[in-house]
Amino acid sequence: MKSFSIKLSLTENVKAFVNIVSRYPYDVDLRAGRHVVDAKSILGIFSLDLSKPVIMEVYNDHCDDLLEEVKPFIIN
Repeated sequence: MKSFSIKLSLTENVKAFVNIVSRYPYDVDLRAGRHVVDAKSILGIFSLDLSKPVIMEVYNDHCDDLLEEVKPFIIN
């Protein structure tokens, strides 16, 4: 599993992020505090507090292609 901080501040960002993540066969979750949602679920993502960065957890060690696509959302 790999974890990254991401920021999804706009509705358009959430839609673009879900469209990207949904193309990959492995599981991806978003974590905000103790709340965890499926990163492929738009409604799940909107249930999180998006005013702060959230943690993206990718359950695959070979996810470089996904990380390249979501790079604009990743916070260093």
